[in-house]
Order: sequence, then C-alpha cells, then structure tokens
Amino acid sequence: MTRRVAVVGGGSSGLVCIKSCLDEGLEPVCFESSDDIGGLWRFKENPEPDRASIYHSVIINTSKEMMCFSDFPIPAHFPNYMHNSLIMDYYRMYADHFQLIKHIRFKTKVLQVKQRPDFSHSGQWDVETENRDGKKEKHIFDAVMICIGHHCHPNMPLHDFPGIDTFTGTYFHSRDYKTPEEWRDKKVVVIGIGNSGGDIAVELSRVTKQLYLSTRRGAWILNRVGDCGFPIDMLFNRVVHFLRTFLPFSFVCRLGESRLNQRFNHSLYNLKPKHRLFSQHPTVNDELPNRILSGTVQVKPNIRRFQGSSVEFEDGSVVEDIDLVVFATGYRFSFPFLASHVLSVSGNKASLYKYVFPPEMDRPTLAIIGLVQPLGAIMPISEMQARWATRVFKGCNKLPSVAAMLKDAQCKQEAMAKRYVTSQRHTIQVDYVPYMDEIAELVGNQPSILRLLLTDPRLAMSVMLGPCTPYQYRLRGPGKWAGARQAILTQWERVAQPMMTRPSDQPKTKCSFMLPLVLLATAVGLATYYSRNNFPVFLQEPSALLDRIKVYLTA
Repeated sequence: MTRRVAVVGGGSSGLVCIKSCLDEGLEPVCFESSDDIGGLWRFKENPEPDRASIYHSVIINTSKEMMCFSDFPIPAHFPNYMHNSLIMDYYRMYADHFQLIKHIRFKTKVLQVKQRPDFSHSGQWDVETENRDGKKEKHIFDAVMICIGHHCHPNMPLHDFPGIDTFTGTYFHSRDYKTPEEWRDKKVVVIGIGNSGGDIAVELSRVTKQLYLSTRRGAWILNRVGDCGFPIDMLFNRVVHFLRTFLPFSFVCRLGESRLNQRFNHSLYNLKPKHRLFSQHPTVNDELPNRILSGTVQVKPNIRRFQGSSVEFEDGSVVEDIDLVVFATGYRFSFPFLASHVLSVSGNKASLYKYVFPPEMDRPTLAIIGLVQPLGAIMPISEMQARWATRVFKGCNKLPSVAAMLKDAQCKQEAMAKRYVTSQRHTIQVDYVPYMDEIAELVGNQPSILRLLLTDPRLAMSVMLGPCTPYQYRLRGPGKWAGARQAILTQWERVAQPMMTRPSDQPKTKCSFMLPLVLLATAVGLATYYSRNNFPVFLQEPSALLDRIKVYLTA
C-alpha cells in the first residue's frame, strides 16, 4: 500500500517535497493556503496575513546556477540574478515538467497536525484542513512535511523604541513595503541593514528627500558581481571551503575583510561592524556604497527615542519631520498547527536533527523542510532535505539514537552561538557546501572526487575547482540524473549566454582553474608552515601575505 504524505505549503520547498515523494513512490498531497505556487517569491500588491510577502523590485541574491533544482537547470537565457517574476516562471516550468500541480490543493489551510492515538506503532498523523468554502476536513497521513518557511511572521520590536506611540508619521514592517513612489520627496528612516533593509533603503533613496539607514552593529557589504564579472557565489567552491575550514577563523575573516575594504572602506562609510565578516549573515548590496557616496543615504546608529515627528539617534543627533519608518527587523517562525510537545519554538530556536527531524519522536514521520538560513541558496538545500526525508519515511535511511540526534542538534547550536553575534537571525544558519555534503552523505549521493579523478578527470576538476552547483548531487546514488555531468560541464556557458546580447569580435572570457590551484597549494603550504613555526605575524597582517601571493599570481 502506497504511503501518503502531507506537504504543508506550496512554495519552492513544497514543490521539491512533492517531487521527492513521487521519485520515491510515495503519494503526496500538498495543502497550499493561497491560490498559487511560489510562496515567498510570488509578489502580491496586498500582503496576506501569516504569509511571506515581497516588494515589487526584488531580485534574488543567489545566481541561477547555484539556486536551481539539481535535475532541472534554469534556462540559459535567463539572467544570472533573477527578478522575482522570473523565479516564478522557473517554478512554473519545474512544476509543469514534473506534473506537480495536480498534487496541490489550493486555497486550503492546515488547521491542525497531530499524532494519531496509535502513533508509537503506526507513525501516522491526523491532519485537519479548511478549504476555500470554509469546509473542514480530516485526513490520515503516514508522514508530514512542513514547508512554510521562516518569513511569515514579521518581527516588530516596538518595545525597544521608546516614544513610538507618539510618532506622527507612518511606520510598518518591510514585508508591507511594495513600491517607492508614494514616498517621493519625503524623509524616511529604515531600521536594519540586512538584505531587505539595504535594498529598500537604496530604492527609496532614489525618490526621497533624504533616507536615513539606522543600524545597531553595521555590516560587511558584499557585491553580487565577483572577480572578472562572474556572479560572486560561483567563485565559492570546494577549494575555498577547504581554506575556510583549514585555516584559523580570524585569519580567513581578515582576508575577506581586506578584499571588501578594497572595494570601499567600511570605516570611511560608517558601516564597519565590531564583529567579523563570517560572524553575521552577509548583506549583499551592489548600490549602497554609491547611495552613501552621493549623500542620498545617511548611515545612522540605533534609534534612542521617537518624539512626535522627530527621531533621536544614540549619538545624540536628531532628525525632524520624518514621514516614514520602515522596520526591516526580520521575522519570527512558528508552527501554530503543531502541538508544542511535538515541536517547541522559543526565541526563534527549534531543536531539530540536521535542521529537519524532531529528535524525540517515536517514529520519524515528521520533517521540517527549508527551516535554514544558508550562506548560499536555500532551494537546493530544501531539495536535499526532501530527498533525505522521503527516504527516511520509506525506511531506506535510518536515523541514529535519540541521544545522538540531541547531541548533534546541541553541538550545532553551540557552534552557531560561538561563531555568530547574538541575534534572532542567527539561530538557523548553515554554510552551503558543508551542509549539502553532510545531508548528501546520509542520502548516499555525495560526489566522490577521488573516484571521478580516476574515471572522469575533466568532470573531477569541475567538481573540485568549479562552483559547487546542485547538479553535483545527481552524479551518483539515489536520484542519479543522467544529465548531471553535461549540466556541470556547460554551467559557465549558461552564465555567459544572457550577457551575449550584441555581436563581438573579442575572445570570450574563460574561467581558469589556475587561481583555485594556487590557492589550494598556498593553503596547504601555509598550514604546513604554520603547524611547524606557528607564525602569528602573518595571521595578524594578512595583507602582507596577500601581497606575496599576488606576486606569483601575476607572474
């Protein structure tokens, strides 16, 4: 008898859950409360309660080759960084290609998910839903996959802003921002310098009289455009990951900070934080330095108090006649349809094995998909989680003991607390490459570079020295895809194609493996030298080391 799986949510995570169920011979039924797929990436003029919402101009911060589903490359002519409407086009292509829509019940809200009385034996769930006509139904499922994301409930810490009740202007959370025109020639404060705060500040500054960007800690600002004009996330590969894990954390941070300060001096622009580069989720923004340089954005410290239409900042400066305050202060996540004893959330923290399975359940038939904040693209991570979870449901993969799962979850929380500044934002952080490899190892589809070196050296070099694109996790094991090799070998062509919009006689730019090879050799040499000589001078002054490396790179 086919096992039935309830999928809660029809966004990107929900789509890959439906497909993973079908791939494993399970029967998925997806409940989506709205009338369409897409979740976070579906723009709507009017935000809906308890649903993610974006503004009209949103462009994703991860490039198309790094964010695509592993067996369905994004069309080559699509731009590398896509507008939200193109992301929706891609999701529709994916859903149509794999015939996923027929498994989705739209305008159906999940009211309750609870264990059946015989759960310890059957692992089954009672799921209560309400359709568009208000009719409630109860269903029995063998497993449940929850895919509602973590951008549904806006965090509005009004208690941290004395006098906000006296403010005579308008204020709202960034999820309610849509377009800038309404605020032309107005004075606006944006609170928060995450990705949404930075984007909204830049967009509003083009029309406002003055834009003030308030930040407690500052931020390191990354650019979408990396070396030689390639998408920056295409330059982070397994060699770079090796460097980051092999060399001391402070040394790696200093190298990265030195590179970012070469683009613009973060201290000069009043943005330099006290924390290190890899101690906070990065802010990606190509235009913010230009807006600061032109004076249309002024960077300010945290707000001390509101009084009428004025705002006083912690440095004592006061700005009068403020018309709008945008709280880009993040989100809280929760699962209101789940009992607290099934999954408890406190302070934006939930104890989950590998961020997927509640560790103390009698049967592993509940999976949380996409509840991570990756340094990289989330779509392939959700897909990998779904591939793993469905195999656990089938019994193909086993989970370890409760004690081992609790220890793993605790270790991850402790590592996160040690690395990141304290924030509700930093409770579900993962690094893309190590986390993907960690889950892939459990599934059995982690790429074997040694085997590839012996059987397919060209592909091995692309996997090891090229970007860690999702196709790598379709080369072997469960879910192997025959097109994975070709997708990897042609990935740079798809990067270049959308920019080839006029005839040119100039030779095409080619990616080179020389830099990764030099970096790898340098890392090994440094590690060996460090272990023998403990050279603190280089660790304190990495710029001197970089200068020495550049001599060889330009030779």
